[in-house]
Amino acid sequence: MPHRPTPQQDGFTLLAVIAAMLLLALASNGVLTYVSQQALREREAELLRVGQLYAQAIGAYYEASPGSIKRWPRALEDLVEDPRFVGIKRHLRQVYVDPMTRSPHWGLVIAVDGGLAGVHSLSEAAPIRSGAMQLGALTLPAARRYADWQFVYQPAPASASRTPALTPR
Repeated sequence: MPHRPTPQQDGFTLLAVIAAMLLLALASNGVLTYVSQQALREREAELLRVGQLYAQAIGAYYEASPGSIKRWPRALEDLVEDPRFVGIKRHLRQVYVDPMTRSPHWGLVIAVDGGLAGVHSLSEAAPIRSGAMQLGALTLPAARRYADWQFVYQPAPASASRTPALTPR
């Protein structure tokens, strides 16, 4: 005759299964939190890289201005194909999306003459790195949100007489 479990043994097995499922759920939650945090770090690093590319491309456009008067680009697309030259001149390979919002729309920092002096993310989320940072020639102040990081080209002091005041838009 086969051994039949008693009601107390049935209850113990159910309790053991529930405890195992609870432990599995807690472990899964920890892994998902880690993966999510790592993905945010990668998007933040991409924002810093792309923002720096934009500042450099705006600087290249500004410095390549024909003649003695320096001009700012009118749109991000001008960085991909500079309309001031007969041949194709590119300062940027493509118009990049904002890694934080995953949108092609950026906040624009406008120079006094109406041109584009820089970009910033439209994300209101708090950055992981909130302190001031130095990225080559670019300095980012401490920030409470990603939108506070403005990637702006600053002309060399020799052309300070033409340096425009900047206004975020």
